[in-house]
Amino acid sequence: MKKLFALLLAAMMVLSLAACGSKEESAAEEKPAAEQPAETPAEEPATDSDLAAIQSKGTLVVGITDFAPMDYKDANGNWIGFDADMAKAFAESLGVNVEFVEIDWDNKVLELNSQAIDCVWNGMTLTDEVTSAMECSNAYCNNAQVVIVPADKADQYQTVEACADLAFAVEAGSAGEAEVSALGYSFTPVKAQSDALMEVAAGTSDAAVIDSLMAAAMVGEGTGYADLTYTVGLNSEEYGVGFRKGSDLAAALNDFFATAYTDGSMIACAETYGVQAALIAQ
Repeated sequence: MKKLFALLLAAMMVLSLAACGSKEESAAEEKPAAEQPAETPAEEPATDSDLAAIQSKGTLVVGITDFAPMDYKDANGNWIGFDADMAKAFAESLGVNVEFVEIDWDNKVLELNSQAIDCVWNGMTLTDEVTSAMECSNAYCNNAQVVIVPADKADQYQTVEACADLAFAVEAGSAGEAEVSALGYSFTPVKAQSDALMEVAAGTSDAAVIDSLMAAAMVGEGTGYADLTYTVGLNSEEYGVGFRKGSDLAAALNDFFATAYTDGSMIACAETYGVQAALIAQ
């Protein structure tokens, strides 16, 4: 009798344990999703590629200003110049077309980040401000900011100190503006470097500060500004091309520059526009 009672007691304990286990499993299944242990989602690899996006849409949009000998229009209204021609060649190497968009130079970073343009390719000085805001190519040309004055007054303005009392015209957001601002000179910002030259030619400004490469092409004997000349160099600098921060197009352009320099096409293009002396080996 005692054995029978012990067997019955053991059977009841087994059934009780089984029921408890079933209730715990059921409770776990019915537990709200918010109370379940959260799984850590796997981090997805970045797939953004400006290069792939450009090749997908079939067009490289280049932000520029009217800036000879880098970007300017020929008699037919087509954009030419050292930068324009190199941009065309780069686009061709990617298998896409090129589109040039004239931008407000002071808003170049906004234009780039809003994706209104794909790059800034316009004799852009590689300042700390530029390199912190853009993914930049390797430097490809040397340059300087120079003072432009009427030729008949040039002998009066052969030093930085002698220029201190002049009223300058400078392109807004340019390296020239940065230089005259740092020197504490009086200046009026204008839309483009070409406008700064017109200010001096018209006598509404005493002087301008523009890029030396532009000065060599635009002022002096045999140019449209034969009565102007350049005197003082304010600095030395380098040009680069700017893309959106993190863009893989910068590396693609560096590869293109290296190839174009090695095969001679970059040098030939520079010679066409008279900037070969400023070209930086790639």
